Amino acid sequence: MAYISTAKPAGSLLNMAARPFQAVWNLLVLLAEANPRMKQVDKLSQETDEQLAARGTTRTKELQRLFGVHFHM
Repeated sequence: MAYISTAKPAGSLLNMAARPFQAVWNLLVLLAEANPRMKQVDKLSQETDEQLAARGTTRTKELQRLFGVHFHM
């Protein structure tokens, strides 16, 4: 008969000390991805240059419109 253990080892002290920092980092990433601007950037990245040209704009102009004074090239 085979037995499977699902218990995880406690890990090293370094891993345990890093967990709060990983949690904070994951929270920051989650907040950034939930930002409406980032959703618009994701939508923009899925459009081709030809589609943007048909709308009479460029990728750079759209990024400038989305980010305003916070966008620098």
